Amino acid sequence: MTAPGVLAERPSFRLTPSTATLLAIAALAWAGVIAYARDMGNGAGSMGISLPVFLAMWALMMTAMMAPAVAPVASLYARTITSDRVARLSVFVGGYLLVWALTGIPSYAILRLVDHAAGHRDNTMRAIAVVVLVTAGAYQLSPFKARCLRHCRSPLAQLLHYGNVKGRLRDLKVALHHAGYCLGCCWALMALFVAFGVMNLWAMLGLAAVVVSEKVLRRGEAIGRLAGATLVVLAALVIASPSVAHALIPGVPMSSGSMTHM
Repeated sequence: MTAPGVLAERPSFRLTPSTATLLAIAALAWAGVIAYARDMGNGAGSMGISLPVFLAMWALMMTAMMAPAVAPVASLYARTITSDRVARLSVFVGGYLLVWALTGIPSYAILRLVDHAAGHRDNTMRAIAVVVLVTAGAYQLSPFKARCLRHCRSPLAQLLHYGNVKGRLRDLKVALHHAGYCLGCCWALMALFVAFGVMNLWAMLGLAAVVVSEKVLRRGEAIGRLAGATLVVLAALVIASPSVAHALIPGVPMSSGSMTHM
């Protein structure tokens, strides 16, 4: 019988077998991502990558970034499972990561639109980056983000509910349900790859740190809001300074000039 107080427990990193396994998987995925980044470099839009290659790369990126975020939740979910724990946890984690991998399809479509838009004027990519930064920053500060983040920080009640559900698809259902909240929590952060470049390794590391911190640290909600405010400030700097825009945004030339003449 689970104590009532545990229902509000926040996911935290404890070195359980499931956590250790997911961190090892994430480490392998990071090694693959680094190899991809070194080979391909970073650039604006889709960089001419075909959809199959992009989806493979995106799935690897999402595994590297999101496996550490779901590891504490998987450890909590393991406490609700009384039999076939390894198999059921594998379905849960696999379903969760599959959802994130499939987000590569709309991501690729958006990047292809950026390909078409950014080739016409020097300031187009800069303007796209500003819109993405402001949108992501505003979303980080929104009530809907806060609601999704609260679920991600205290999911055990939902996990226990699904632990009592029967049927072969019960673990997939809980994976999809949790992934839905996680998408609601993190989609705007992932949209930043449109601004920073899809193979920007520093952006990957920074965003992964924000995703994990806001979900598991005691002041995670404040970290999420700070990240949102920082993105709005970055948008203002990109508008004001061509050198900042050139440094942060691929495809923006140093001589891009003022955005007031667009």
